[in-house]
Amino acid sequence: MTFVPGNSRQKIRRLVVEKRLALQGIKVADFAWVAVGPITTKYLADHGATVIHIESHTRIETLRTASPFKDDIPGVDRSGFFANYNSSKYGLSLNLDKPKGREIALKLIMWADVVAESFSPKAMRRWGLDYESVSKMKPDIIYLSTCQQGQSGPHAMFPGYGQLATAVAGGYHLSGWPDRGPAPPQGAYTDFINPRFGVTTIMAALDYRRRTGKGVHLDQSQFETALHFFAPPIMDYSVNKRIMNRNGNRVPDAAPHGAYPCKGEDRWCAIAVSNDEEWQAFCHVIGEAEWTADPRFAHLPVRKENADELDKLVAGWTINHEAEQIEKLMQDAGIPASVVENSRDLFEDTQLKHRGHFRWLEHKVMGQCAYDGPSFRLSKTPDCQSAAPALGQHNEYVYQEILGLSDNEIAELLIEGIITTEDDIPGEFHAHA
Repeated sequence: MTFVPGNSRQKIRRLVVEKRLALQGIKVADFAWVAVGPITTKYLADHGATVIHIESHTRIETLRTASPFKDDIPGVDRSGFFANYNSSKYGLSLNLDKPKGREIALKLIMWADVVAESFSPKAMRRWGLDYESVSKMKPDIIYLSTCQQGQSGPHAMFPGYGQLATAVAGGYHLSGWPDRGPAPPQGAYTDFINPRFGVTTIMAALDYRRRTGKGVHLDQSQFETALHFFAPPIMDYSVNKRIMNRNGNRVPDAAPHGAYPCKGEDRWCAIAVSNDEEWQAFCHVIGEAEWTADPRFAHLPVRKENADELDKLVAGWTINHEAEQIEKLMQDAGIPASVVENSRDLFEDTQLKHRGHFRWLEHKVMGQCAYDGPSFRLSKTPDCQSAAPALGQHNEYVYQEILGLSDNEIAELLIEGIITTEDDIPGEFHAHA
């Protein structure tokens, strides 16, 4: 069974708060999956909105099958990837492929202020849960649809993940080295850009509804949102017909500029020298090495012309020093520099520790796990971050307390497979469920 003990409702942090939360009272039906949609609604949940994340055991949410897994043991409730991007939500299991499941979903939508979904356009339409259908019954609904290329147009039905949206937006063409093929940015780049736009637009829509009483359909094309970050090459082409190409770590207005090897295994420090004043400071930091007086490096334009040789000389110095030492020496001299931090570095980072960024929260299955805390703090209202839900963890609370169903009604939904359970997990996942 996926129901939690009856007294578990007393343990849900958001039900009792000493200070009003910023989004307390806002209700969200979260049909989104994978990354963009769930991250968007996570921001709302972390700051007090009641967010119900709707899933099904019959079709496991993609991120639940993605590593890292707690203790390296795969399982639908053991993915740190899923957990980190679904904190503070209620977990509900519901089979939307069944007519009664869609009736339940519609009840949740009628309860909600905000609906979020991140499928290709056909999914919610097929279920009769799209904005056009829903808005006829609830005109003031705020409905976020976020997918690869928007709800309309010749490419609207193209499904995909953030890697594909990044490629379509030109990110792969610009990332990598000039003498090699495209090198994609780490991860699904657009998946972590779009939520910032999505949550901001939802907040604007909530304010619009407060003032007008009207709902709105937010049609977010992840492709178009990503183009915002490629404005310089787009403008350069539109004005000069010049196509920007891959250039490794180099930029037009700085030299040296790159990530340089340091003492130790796979240790690096990024350094950026943008003008001749910083160059003089850089030369002083490294001890006025003989090569720093070479006329080929005297000014920025000639340093750019001789960047290959300059990078070799800089690397010859950095390799003999620890990355942390270089960072401090450069920053003390007014030169932008930073250790290229790995996962261990991030957990030991003094600034992140000071901010209390990483939080250890108690997950129903995984126990204590690290989560990224909210990336912004509100001065007058605290956040209420709590662990992500196991699949269907809050079924009892949602079906009884929010939807008002009786024990007999819930039992019937279980028998008919409307409320899914562990027994409904497909065979390829069942061994690790």
